[in-house]
Amino acid sequence: MWGCITDFFTYETTKSVVVKSWTIGIINRVVQLLIISYFVGWVFLHEKAYQERDTAIESSVTTKVKGFGEHHNKIMDVADYVTPTQGASVFCIITKLISTDNQVQGLCPESKMKFNCDSNDDCARILTRPGSNGLLTGECVPFNSTLKRCQIKGWCPAEIDDVPVKPMMEVENFTIFIKNSIRFPRFNFNKGNFLPTINSSYINTCNFDFESNSYCPIFKVGDVVRLANQKFINLANNGGVIGIKISWVCDLDKSEEECKPAYSFTRLDAMSEKNNVSPGYNFRFAKYYKAENGTEYRTLLKAYAIRFDVMVNGDAGKFNMIPTLINMVAAFTSVGVGAVLCDIILLNFLKGADQYKAKKFEEVSDTNIERTESYTSAMYRTRDHSQLSIKPEDKFSNDSGAFSICQ
Repeated sequence: MWGCITDFFTYETTKSVVVKSWTIGIINRVVQLLIISYFVGWVFLHEKAYQERDTAIESSVTTKVKGFGEHHNKIMDVADYVTPTQGASVFCIITKLISTDNQVQGLCPESKMKFNCDSNDDCARILTRPGSNGLLTGECVPFNSTLKRCQIKGWCPAEIDDVPVKPMMEVENFTIFIKNSIRFPRFNFNKGNFLPTINSSYINTCNFDFESNSYCPIFKVGDVVRLANQKFINLANNGGVIGIKISWVCDLDKSEEECKPAYSFTRLDAMSEKNNVSPGYNFRFAKYYKAENGTEYRTLLKAYAIRFDVMVNGDAGKFNMIPTLINMVAAFTSVGVGAVLCDIILLNFLKGADQYKAKKFEEVSDTNIERTESYTSAMYRTRDHSQLSIKPEDKFSNDSGAFSICQ
């Protein structure tokens, strides 16, 4: 116990030992070179750690779709196939519609085969189960001349949504116009995706492509689908969700013209593409009317659509002295890691490690100091001015305190 107490109340101070060894010298310089290269090449040049960063980008997106198509022998324009109509960053282009006309409130048989029945008892057993088109009444009624199905209360006739319908293939040539404005509030920097080189005549003729028109804000639907590695015919039949990403990575130490948008495209609902339970993307909406006698009726529409999500992210940086100093201090401090590694190798793995320990760690106690002072006083009393030295009783320690793995 006393030994533990005395060991606890000790203090270690630095002692410099020059080791002339090719092995440990080469390791030390190589480690230092790697650390310096990492900070200069990666931290400062690639990651630009000398800059203050702003990732809280503020963004607004407006969109506009143009094109005409034919569906069910009917010419459709933007008002027919785009929803919602506000031109927001999330919008749908309808490719296929299944229509159920002249629905009125009343009683009628369900349209799904899972509601087939022979008697009212069959329907009573599933009375608490939600119907697909209305509220179940518990009665079994004729569906046609051969089948009976459970009755519902709701909009009648019930929808039949498995009717084969050809999609509107003209959608592939429709164009999407995207207007994006961004702001980095920390630097009060504003920019838009209309670069100074873009003018009205260019807008009227360009279509986005990565090679010659990488900053054109007009995108052909077919090109967007292809760049997202999808087949248009599959999306037109089943629907899907496509993401249009606009990335702003700006170095504000350079000219403002160097801050440009970068576009990328991906399918966001890739899971539904592989799932047969609910493939693609579809939704329902209705158009309501009122007859002359005041009876309300509607046309129910099941729409298969390609949904586009325009997503904006950004990161801007500008030189600032505080992060520069912080990273410089971190670089200089990290160079000391080379000394730690070399000490571990020197004191544990090289030949003659015990002699290195004896040179590096020297134990000095109060008793040693008293003996040295007595010895020095005696020498002065005898007027012996020879060189002072530590008495042989002084000890050398093998305890590294931090670097030695074993004693």
